[in-house]
Amino acid sequence: MAESKKFFAERDKIDYLLQKGYRITGVTENVSGAFVEFTKTDSTKEKETLHIMTADARKYFSSILLNKQKF
Repeated sequence: MAESKKFFAERDKIDYLLQKGYRITGVTENVSGAFVEFTKTDSTKEKETLHIMTADARKYFSSILLNKQKF
């Protein structure tokens, strides 16, 4: 799969979880990418973890984190 297709797939997964009411609550980076932890903001506190491998998707979730801090 082309790198851009991988990025779009990872970006769509991130956007899907954010639209479903999840927030990024943790990030663990290593040589194989980043493991991004999402926690649902409602009373269930459900957790999901995505393994983000592309550099562009790591930049994407980083920009989301930085924009959230401004508010």
